[in-house]
Amino acid sequence: MDNDEDEGRERSGNINKRIDFSKEVRCLLYGFGDDPNPYTETVNLVEELVIQYIQDVTRSAIEFGKSGKINLEALAYVIRNDKRKATRAKELIYLDQEIKKARKGFDDNGTM
Repeated sequence: MDNDEDEGRERSGNINKRIDFSKEVRCLLYGFGDDPNPYTETVNLVEELVIQYIQDVTRSAIEFGKSGKINLEALAYVIRNDKRKATRAKELIYLDQEIKKARKGFDDNGTM
C-alpha cells in the first residue's frame, strides 16, 4: 500500500479507513470450496485484491461522473464491458426499484 493511502490518513478533509473484509472473504472462500479455515495469507491476498478492485472502479466512476460524483450511470459505464457484472448490476437495480415500490405500497396503505 502506498504511503498516501495509509490507514487513517487525511486527504481532502476525509479520513481514509481500511474496511476489514476478512470475515466475508473467509466465508466466500469456503462457499467456493476452500477449507472452512483458509490460510490467513490467502485471505489477506484476496482481501487486498478486492480492495484494489473497489478502489479502481470507484476512481474510474469518479472520473467519468459529473462533478466528480459517483452515480449509477458512472458505475454502469465503468463495468459496461464485463457482461456478467453489467447484467448483475441491472438485476440489482431492478430489484432495488421493486423493493422501493413495495415499501411505498406499504407506507401508502398505512400498514407496517
